[in-house]
Amino acid sequence: MNDPTTLTVLPRPFLKWAGGKTQLLQQYQPLFPPQFTNYYEPFLGGGAVFFYLFQAHSSGFQAVLSDVNEELINMYRCVQTDVEALIKELESHHRKHNSEYYYKIRAQKNQKPVKKAARIIYLNKTCFNGLYRENSKGQFNVPIGRYKNPTICNAELLRADSQALQSVQLEVRDFYKVLEEAKTDQDFVYFDPPYYPLSNTSQFTSYSRYNFDEEDQFRLRDVFAELASRGVKVMLSNSDCPFIRELYEEFPIHEVSAARSINSKGTHRGKISEVVVTSY
Repeated sequence: MNDPTTLTVLPRPFLKWAGGKTQLLQQYQPLFPPQFTNYYEPFLGGGAVFFYLFQAHSSGFQAVLSDVNEELINMYRCVQTDVEALIKELESHHRKHNSEYYYKIRAQKNQKPVKKAARIIYLNKTCFNGLYRENSKGQFNVPIGRYKNPTICNAELLRADSQALQSVQLEVRDFYKVLEEAKTDQDFVYFDPPYYPLSNTSQFTSYSRYNFDEEDQFRLRDVFAELASRGVKVMLSNSDCPFIRELYEEFPIHEVSAARSINSKGTHRGKISEVVVTSY
């Protein structure tokens, strides 16, 4: 892994992501294991935890970052391998941005990798609330947001993130695949799945076309328990609710306080308790 001290801009998420962990990193810091050799993050999303750990561990570690969302992983691969071409595409989007152009780009499909990556970043920076959502056909379906001058291309941040991603393995795959690789106490796995809904109206699991339901929560618990039995260091974030607490009752459960930043109603935003489960 590259030395983060050589960067002029520190790597951090370049996407706004529902459930992103940037605001929680200081609360998470005491919960991270101090030492590990291999890091796995099967629900990559905005990547806040990875970028934080990259800065914090100057000795380095090997990372495998994955997600079931093909568009998301394609985007990270383009940041990793072709960041200058990606920046050029984003600058073009910035010059042309308006409402008509937004819906034209949103309707596009079957593009080459760099154009697909630039499309997703552009839509993320200009759509309503920065919300990533796909319908059942895998199509991005969020309307345009109300921004006067959105920052569509932060070139220096993208270059810093590209450097942080250089030796990372990026994969499109389901979370259970981590069982094939994480097997010892030198491995650290962080799970940040779509959260279990606190009410019937709060359910939001459509970051991709594949919804994450209660059965998936049980599958994830079983994977967590299997990894823990191997001595793997495992950490998981989820809703603070009876279902999740009962699901992980055999493991240490820690409370953190998060601010809801993405909600259709401003009056429903504010502080909420979440849980972090650890195997150690």
